[in-house]
Amino acid sequence: MPASSFFVVLLSCFPIAALAGDPFVFFDWTVSYITASPLGVKQRVIGINGHFPGPILNVTTNWNVVVNVKNNLDEPLLLTWDGIQHRKNSWQDGVSGTNCPIPAGWNWTYQFQVKDQIGSFFYFPSLSFQRAAGGYGGVIINNREVIPLPFGMPDGDITIFISDWYTKSHKELRKDVEKGTDLGVPDGILINGLGPYRFDEAVVPDGIAYQTINVEPGKTYRLRVHNVGISTSLNFRIQDHNLLLVETEGSYTVQQNYTDMDIHVGQSYSFLVTMDQNASHDYYVIASSRFVNSSALVRATGVAILHYFNSLGPASGPLPDLPNEYDSYFSMNQARSIRWNVSAGAARPNPQGSFKYGQITVTDVYVILNRPPELIDGKWRTTLNGISYLPPSTPIKLAQQFNLLGVYKLDFPNRLMNRPPKMDTSLINGTHKGFMEIIFQNNDTTVQSYHMDGYAFFVVGMDFGVWTENSRGTYNKWDGVARCTTQVFPGAWTAILVSLDNAGLWNLRAENLNSWYLGQEVYVNVVNPENDGTEVPLPENTIYCGLLSSLQSDQAHRIKFSGAPSSSDVSRRILVIVVIAFLGTCIG
Repeated sequence: MPASSFFVVLLSCFPIAALAGDPFVFFDWTVSYITASPLGVKQRVIGINGHFPGPILNVTTNWNVVVNVKNNLDEPLLLTWDGIQHRKNSWQDGVSGTNCPIPAGWNWTYQFQVKDQIGSFFYFPSLSFQRAAGGYGGVIINNREVIPLPFGMPDGDITIFISDWYTKSHKELRKDVEKGTDLGVPDGILINGLGPYRFDEAVVPDGIAYQTINVEPGKTYRLRVHNVGISTSLNFRIQDHNLLLVETEGSYTVQQNYTDMDIHVGQSYSFLVTMDQNASHDYYVIASSRFVNSSALVRATGVAILHYFNSLGPASGPLPDLPNEYDSYFSMNQARSIRWNVSAGAARPNPQGSFKYGQITVTDVYVILNRPPELIDGKWRTTLNGISYLPPSTPIKLAQQFNLLGVYKLDFPNRLMNRPPKMDTSLINGTHKGFMEIIFQNNDTTVQSYHMDGYAFFVVGMDFGVWTENSRGTYNKWDGVARCTTQVFPGAWTAILVSLDNAGLWNLRAENLNSWYLGQEVYVNVVNPENDGTEVPLPENTIYCGLLSSLQSDQAHRIKFSGAPSSSDVSRRILVIVVIAFLGTCIG
């Protein structure tokens, strides 16, 4: 048993005054470039501990997670934890507004609690277009034993990452985006970091490694599927198998069967899949691009293999058709069909539906309109309500901590204003424990995904056309699913409701990396006016930069970043102390 795992067991079984509370788990990660050929072309990708994709954090509700990250890249790094709410602790969010980046050659330790959460999430590098090179991995938060799953225990749990992929490096891609060059159709679609099975010799070259998912006939598996790509909506399906949707981004859903599911950038879903077909051959697992030019569609298709252990032969023949290939109405109706399971318990024993969001009075309304890239002060930028976010050299959260003036403004407009677009550091001033309505209006030509850190919001409506006050009559005020990432179709709107009960500074952004990189983000400032002490204080290992760079030399004397002992070393030392203490108690 690994020391860190034994440490968790020990803390759970032998509560000691100094170490009492929820369990801790420790991870040591080295983030570095590795060489891979996912599409048959050698290129540098970002791996963690030499692996691409990176490791899966498999934890349980309320556990404390400690991840020691060593940055062996040639540029600064931050990891963000998509969907982890970091209750009252935005210091651990890993985005430019909350943290100074980890310099090349340094290490930094994240420590956070997965408080009151369950479900399927992922992490990824949040700076400098690095997600286009990998660096991502999964996060599983299991139910506590006292809260049953709203379905039978699966026979296995399988994580699947689907993503668009380019053979250009992330540095080349970000230069293209800065010049206003469209990313174009991806060079391929990866499944778990691997290229397509050779389903067509004329399309897929020989020698490409592909993913094989090994299963046993008659058993049911939980498949956690994440779109970790940068700009492409993907349709996920398994030949001749149904997908029973049970969870999305921390919410149990009404259980419905789908033959396929559109999964947009940054979204995560859990399906139960029963191996109920005969084993005469293997089956295709497919992730294909949505809404792309048909001439490039075959290239932009990822194919893995579902292999029954007693299979008699390989998968063969044409791939199952992509349903309703260009029909965004079909895709929207599918999204509308996803409902919250109001009777199921999740992180807490009480049913999810006991939070009756439809009966809460809205305190703030923001209609946020995006625009495709345009020139602002000679630079290609994207905007939300006419503002392209300009990251300050000093993270906003640190500026707040040290009362620095002039770093940001609390004046983000609640609607598009009649003025030229501009670059600015403008925040949404959220009302603590307020109830905010946000309408995303997509004026771009492609599907855009929007994500909010720190919260799960309720997706209450979406439709084509321009949102008006009358659109509220179509809202789902009972069982709209709670999640952290929602899609907005081109020429359409999506409405969400969010309870601002999590004090801190939280990033609201486009998940489409090209839109985000060029400025489609804003921070929501949520301060508890009664007691600022409700937030987790400034971490002792804080990295300083920008206007606070002078503090870093003092910090370096207190914490030896580059040569700090690994978290696993620390855990082993504590483990030895605890074991000695325990044995001493037994002997005594």
